[in-house]
Amino acid sequence: MLLPECLDDYVDETNPVRAVDAFVELLDLAALGFKTIPEATGRPGYHPGVMLRLYIYGYLNRIQSSRRLERECARNLELVWLTSRLKPNFKTIADFRKDNGPAIRKVCQQFVLFCREISLLDAKLVAIDGSRFKASNAKAKNFTREKLTRKLGEIDAAIARYMAELDRADAAESESG
Repeated sequence: MLLPECLDDYVDETNPVRAVDAFVELLDLAALGFKTIPEATGRPGYHPGVMLRLYIYGYLNRIQSSRRLERECARNLELVWLTSRLKPNFKTIADFRKDNGPAIRKVCQQFVLFCREISLLDAKLVAIDGSRFKASNAKAKNFTREKLTRKLGEIDAAIARYMAELDRADAAESESG
């Protein structure tokens, strides 16, 4: 036998797609604004968890185009594992992003909180009293509440720019293909 029988044999325990899968499993998708209950009539769509996994994978691997994500779902073993062999078409992928933009932004915020919980980001306060240290307190390296508020706005703007880039990539591909 040349190929393993089980799909899990293709993706080892240390593969980053397992972290993407675990992160999405932790999320309450309905509370974030994703539509998790299918309509009573018609064929149910893809679960938002599957589509979100696909988008996070695309972000981590710099795949912005919905057409490229569609191709990767058919040939990339990591995505075959992550999507459980589902192969959504490019229109479905693009529509998911278009219809769930605010919810995807909330997921980005949840990801930052998740990183803090597992100590990848540290938000401890450091206070020093009565000691002298040589320091550089350049304006670019210190933060006030106003600077932090502005920085959070810049992060939201960066997320919006990325979402717009995805829309432009899809539009460019639909015009050419």
